[in-house]
Amino acid sequence: MNELEKRVQELNQLLTEYGRAYYVLDKPVATDAEYDKLMQELLAIEADNPDLIYPDSPTQRVGGTVLEGFTKVEHDYPMLSLSNVFNEEDIREFDRRVKEAVGEKVSYICELKIDGLAVSLKYENGRFVQGSTRGDGTVGEDITANLKTIRSIPLKLSEAIKIEVRGEAYMPKKSFVRLNEARDEAGDEPFANPRNAAAGSLRQLDPKIAGSRNLAVFLYGIGGDGEAYGQATHSEALDYLDKLDLVTNHERKRCKSIEDVIEYVNSWGAKRSDLDYEIDGIVIKVDSFEDQEQLGYTAKSPRWATAYKFPAEEVVTKLLDIELSVGRTGTVTPTAILDPVRVAGTTVGRASLHNEDLIHEKDVRIGDYVTIRKAGDIIPEVIGPLVDKRTGDEEPFDMPENCPVCDSELVRIEGEVALRCVNPQCPAQLKEALIHFVSRNAMNIEGIGERVVDQLYTAELVKDFSDLYGLTEEQLLQLERMGEKSASNLIAAIAASKENSLEKLLFGFGIRHVGEKAATLLSREFGSLDGLMAAEPEQLLAIHEIGEKVTDAIETYFSNEDVVEVIQKLKDYGVNMDYKGRTQQEIPDEGPFVGKKVVLTGKLSILTRGEAKEKIEALGGEVSGSVSKKTDLVIAGEDAGSKLAKAEELGIDVWDEAKLIDVLEVKE
Repeated sequence: MNELEKRVQELNQLLTEYGRAYYVLDKPVATDAEYDKLMQELLAIEADNPDLIYPDSPTQRVGGTVLEGFTKVEHDYPMLSLSNVFNEEDIREFDRRVKEAVGEKVSYICELKIDGLAVSLKYENGRFVQGSTRGDGTVGEDITANLKTIRSIPLKLSEAIKIEVRGEAYMPKKSFVRLNEARDEAGDEPFANPRNAAAGSLRQLDPKIAGSRNLAVFLYGIGGDGEAYGQATHSEALDYLDKLDLVTNHERKRCKSIEDVIEYVNSWGAKRSDLDYEIDGIVIKVDSFEDQEQLGYTAKSPRWATAYKFPAEEVVTKLLDIELSVGRTGTVTPTAILDPVRVAGTTVGRASLHNEDLIHEKDVRIGDYVTIRKAGDIIPEVIGPLVDKRTGDEEPFDMPENCPVCDSELVRIEGEVALRCVNPQCPAQLKEALIHFVSRNAMNIEGIGERVVDQLYTAELVKDFSDLYGLTEEQLLQLERMGEKSASNLIAAIAASKENSLEKLLFGFGIRHVGEKAATLLSREFGSLDGLMAAEPEQLLAIHEIGEKVTDAIETYFSNEDVVEVIQKLKDYGVNMDYKGRTQQEIPDEGPFVGKKVVLTGKLSILTRGEAKEKIEALGGEVSGSVSKKTDLVIAGEDAGSKLAKAEELGIDVWDEAKLIDVLEVKE
């Protein structure tokens, strides 16, 4: 190694240590002038010697290349959301359910719930290689270049290990104030709150913009098996992240009782405004990984964790009017038009009134002064009127008899409180239905949002789902703010959506009561749209989790002649109508996975967890998140932790990934 190489390594080490002391430990050991002098020296050497630029060099935090777009990233381990609790009674109920499952001796770990953007960071051999957003929990977006600009994210860990960590990227309050002051001076619209500012910064295609926003991060966990790195509890795992030079939030507390948890929650509810960052609640987790495994997961969230949401801020303003909107299923929803007021970090001018019965129950009148809040700090809603402020000029509100958009008669379906427009050609329903059809979890046609749908409908280019597939670039170029590249990308996205599996199309139809799970069950059972449309009610009811409401909704939907016509046009355009997975009939009656409960643990190197799960279920297996006496088989990858130990203790059959691959190749 020559003297220049030695100097580069020395500068890299010094700058990394100085950066860690400043951004991670909050204990600066060098002045800004000293740091800048060393950085300039390193930049000069690298400019003359590009071969000496290392991936983890401090100079590589902000690259000079503007990204063309964000690529999709499939998470090795799903980024699940948390269930919410809102009061002390809810917290005690969470504690009761936990103890019912794992016994009385439970410890909890409480952490501040940072109000930011969830991110996942991957390190290989101790080096930061990829960062992504949560996305839909299964697939996110690659924002590595932007995350590298966050100086509290180390480019190199203190250990040369492979690890995936999860956390929350956020904008400190001081950074938020400075950013909005600069935007105001430039004549740009200010960000509504630090969370929106952080999310907007990390989705900039130019990393230099993200780098100028002074973001920060707190890491709160390890992706996958928490015990895979030798820890028995979540609190130990957080301590381990600290040792790796990853930034965790040290305001956390291990609580031995639910009383300690409630005391922690109340104390931070009173002093959260003292922090230099926004929090919107407290995350409560069962500390023991063994207990976590026993509790397991629901489809959307872990049973061993929940998020306490701070009570919503309430403010008073005047209700100026009540407007009506028509949703994609025909539901007519009243919305309060308010004298704009600041609440929970944003200016609110509209709030939901839900339905006519609620308006009458609360006796809300046009002209009233009303109390409003944000449900879950997100959705504005009217709590009720201030009756003592009435002058006598307030006007009671009654719902109209006809649809405010198409003038068709509104109906109230038995057992429901909402009024509905049942005209299938109602323009409002059609537009809302189109927005749902192109959404991420449905047909996932990128580039078509509410604004584009509105333009397409106004220009009479699209009236139903099928019309999307007849669009041309020339037609799209007529739309406002639609350039050639955007039009070309949109046509490509529409064409790509033709290849989606049936469950995406079925969910995209927006049939009442048919969510993503029901769409998948129905697609797997019948294999094709024709098969589903020809099914008798008895066949639908025979499917586990498909009840009378879903059956009636499906029967009603497919008996509509307009729907049948649209489906035929979709077929003519070449839209796939078949399920691309293995149907229920194709699942074998015999085989190594049929009827067996399987648990995946450790790190798989050939398949992702999602791929392994899909293949096992296609061969008749049921993949579970925790090991118990009912488990038949455990697939153990690298660094398998307590799940493997428990399987061995219970005498459960254990395979490595190589054996799984061998069996899958034989069976498929």
